[in-house]
Amino acid sequence: MPLDRDTKINSLGFAKPPAETRVVVAMSGGVDSSVVAAKLAEEGYDVVGVTLQLYDHGAALAKKGACCAGIDIHDARRVAEDMGFPHYVLDYENIFRDAVIDEFADSYLAGATPVPCIRCNERVKFRDLLETAKDLEADCMATGHYIQRKAGAGGPELHRAADAARDQSYFLFSTTREQLDYLRFPLGHLPGKDATRALAARYGLQVADKPDSHDICFVPDGNYASVIEKLLPGAADPGRIVHVDGREMGTHEGVIHYTVGQRRGLGIGGLSEPLYVVRLDVAAREVIVGPRELLATRTVPVGEINWLGDTPFEAQPEWRMSVKVRSTRAPREAVVRPLSPDRAEVELLSPEEGVAPGQACVFYETDSSRILGGGWIRAS
Repeated sequence: MPLDRDTKINSLGFAKPPAETRVVVAMSGGVDSSVVAAKLAEEGYDVVGVTLQLYDHGAALAKKGACCAGIDIHDARRVAEDMGFPHYVLDYENIFRDAVIDEFADSYLAGATPVPCIRCNERVKFRDLLETAKDLEADCMATGHYIQRKAGAGGPELHRAADAARDQSYFLFSTTREQLDYLRFPLGHLPGKDATRALAARYGLQVADKPDSHDICFVPDGNYASVIEKLLPGAADPGRIVHVDGREMGTHEGVIHYTVGQRRGLGIGGLSEPLYVVRLDVAAREVIVGPRELLATRTVPVGEINWLGDTPFEAQPEWRMSVKVRSTRAPREAVVRPLSPDRAEVELLSPEEGVAPGQACVFYETDSSRILGGGWIRAS
């Protein structure tokens, strides 16, 4: 139906006044999502704040620095009260455990290095919470992620944040086209976190100076192994530390205490050369170590691919693009060769160290901010 010439498109892309546009804001209790909610409320949108309780509320109260803990739920509720919009807390504890925590434990025990924050976005926030937003008859759902949604010839496109230091595209590569059509990211264009905090101060939010969360929410102290042992008692079976040349270098107290690329804390001192974890053999309970050059990888098998390009993934035998194989690494030039609609072989034009199964491989358009999707790194 053609739009009336006088109809204005609002800031969220709808041809109606903000007051007639309902938006569910996913509120973690941190400054980013709080600013999104406050900004949209000030602009006159029909805002509904939703916070997810992802694990035991009582235990969470003692977990400082982790998102969605008890204090964070309180902070989100207070922002909603101050800005005058409704706020709901949804108990997603069972969903979160089934969709994120159990897989994290199983993957880690299998020798992978999982990224549970990606699974949380993919399976909890952008699937279950998004459906809840639709049940609330919202026109869209907004989050505080630093990433951009731009209009393209083939529909909405996903682009990196304006501030490269805050960009969260690595954690959002699995966002589907259907989800992207419904999602909004009001912070993606901002020049940096200082701009977000300035907005929080302008709105009078008490979370304006709240520290950022850097840990996985259910691993607030960064000790993955202790979490795995609680979830799967007996997971830390002892075994051998073996050099790639077959020499036994020592023993360990569980493969779950090691990751590919690790150098420190191996417990095998007195060496003439630095050694790194180059592989984990879970079945044999062995940690294989070797010189740094063995960490260099050129060929990366990738599965569960989510493709956001304008033409089918298999439309051509290979794609030249940039890829990111760790969240902290810059994108590198690569050739991506499709093997099926959701599997590919990625050839890095320059070798990368520490490529580990369980991490994501995210695809970027060369010389552009656009994200073309990505997949999960498999064991070679």
